[in-house]
Amino acid sequence: MTPLPLILASASPRRFELMRQIGLDFEVRVSLIEEDITPPEHHPETYARTLAEHKAVDIGRGISDGIVIGADTIVVLDEQILNKPADEADALRMLSMLQGRTHQVITGLAVLEVRNGQTVRNVVEHVATDVTMREASEDELRAYVATGEPLDKAGAYAIQGRGSVFIEGIVGDYFNVVGLPLFTLAKILARIP
Repeated sequence: MTPLPLILASASPRRFELMRQIGLDFEVRVSLIEEDITPPEHHPETYARTLAEHKAVDIGRGISDGIVIGADTIVVLDEQILNKPADEADALRMLSMLQGRTHQVITGLAVLEVRNGQTVRNVVEHVATDVTMREASEDELRAYVATGEPLDKAGAYAIQGRGSVFIEGIVGDYFNVVGLPLFTLAKILARIP
């Protein structure tokens, strides 16, 4: 059987790099699904899984054959979802909330197998990682926000970038915090012939 093309339904450069890092041959097709559609009754895990699935299904509708990977990463503190900050003030607010505390990074992961224009398999999972951020001064946080790095990141920090200096420790999958839980993705892909 000819292997199906692999499609990443994300514009995230971090996800792109992680998939390249593990040697996957894939193309990128960006889903236009809105990320701020959270119904208030959804639990954070359900929200992340739903958005990941919506992204994968959006791209899956437009192909005849392939494996589509959708993902959505959120930061959760006290059951409150911290998405990407709206601006620098919002980024500073989020970072101030997170400092000195442990929060969760949750990535919803959806993998769709499409054959002859029909979805024949739809696997949706989520991975959660606990991240503890150290106490930081307001000057440190302002300097970090001024770099621009936090502005397109859930929770307003990048563990793989300059934001790493604020991370005291993690429990769980590091790659999940970056944006794509590679172990879980590999496990799902291994089950697809």
